[in-house]
Amino acid sequence: MMNTLNTEKSAEKPFRKTGNPVELTSESPLHPRRKSHRIMVGSVPVGGGAPISVQSMTNTLTANVPATLQQIAELTAAGCDIVRVAVPSQDDADALPEICRKSPVPIIADIHFQSKYVFQAIDAGCAAVRVNPGNIRKFNEVGPSICKAATDAGISLRIGVNAGSLDKELYAKYGGPTPEALVASALKEAHMFEDVGFHDFKISVKHHDVITMVETYRLLASKGDWPLHLGVTEAGPAWQGTIKSCLAFGALLAEGIGDTIRVSLSAPPVEEVKVGCKLLEYMGLRPRKFDIISCPSCGRAQVDVIQLASAVTEGLKDVTAPIRVAVMGCIVNGPGEAREADLGVASGNGKGQIFIKGKVIETVPEDQIVDTLLTKAQEIAVQMEADGLVPVNATGPVVVPIQHPNR
Repeated sequence: MMNTLNTEKSAEKPFRKTGNPVELTSESPLHPRRKSHRIMVGSVPVGGGAPISVQSMTNTLTANVPATLQQIAELTAAGCDIVRVAVPSQDDADALPEICRKSPVPIIADIHFQSKYVFQAIDAGCAAVRVNPGNIRKFNEVGPSICKAATDAGISLRIGVNAGSLDKELYAKYGGPTPEALVASALKEAHMFEDVGFHDFKISVKHHDVITMVETYRLLASKGDWPLHLGVTEAGPAWQGTIKSCLAFGALLAEGIGDTIRVSLSAPPVEEVKVGCKLLEYMGLRPRKFDIISCPSCGRAQVDVIQLASAVTEGLKDVTAPIRVAVMGCIVNGPGEAREADLGVASGNGKGQIFIKGKVIETVPEDQIVDTLLTKAQEIAVQMEADGLVPVNATGPVVVPIQHPNR
């Protein structure tokens, strides 16, 4: 059964939590966004053209409330819009009320096997619950009650299908976790919800292989208008997982597929958020923040570009103003790139020409380049804030809608 919700009417549906009309929409510069109906994860809209949100998951023991809240704060500061916490035990479930009450962003409870924790999470004030009907005991019996509890609380759910936990019958039927098998599992579970009149859910169909993951989401996207949560599961260590995620997300987002993302890395969760935010910035789907352009270094370079770029990046890591800084090491492309940036340096012969908005403002010795760039960047950031170009407390696309004046 295909979800036949009217997407135009759905896009006009008020936010349940805030009561405000839908104002936040985001369009890709590369391809029209896929039509999906909108759900809410707390105050964060997902689907229906809403800006693509970034999610991550804590790796603390959820029952350790101080540690979990500290990590949530770090994720929020990095730009995370939604945070998921694991709830494998009763102690974790008991910690949810305090976590939800004190968290600055919506909390999703990640629950497997024990349906009682789903109800506890809803009562605790979680903005959403991630469930896998395939591993919830007696889901056919408890599913309708879960949907009713979620409806009464005004929260959404996520169906999470993973290659590693595919239903045995589907695995045998399709010969493994193929795109067709994963989508069949997702459709089966979606229909469980829809058959009892529940539509406030999003779907993920994750696989560790980039090509399989992309093919799976493409197939699922053609079957209905559910909001889609993108993820490459078990993507690997930071460098490998970043490449996998950027390839998979880039391919799908370039086709307009995807409403919220989670980069899964074997690394501190904040690194997932950094990758996710920058990915959306470079895809034109999130307002640009600080960005550095630097040459790769070569035999023409007359300055240590690698050290220089690293020092500038580190010195400006806390800048949120959308400043583009160019750090160039020779006269071939240096002056041109520096002129195009808000702030730049073209280095050579033991000195650097400092550019602001295309004009050389001064020439400084090589050992003063970093300090000069940092000082000028801070001055530009302060001016941008004074000019209203840096929204107060803006941490993600939900706060800062994308504007396309030429559309």
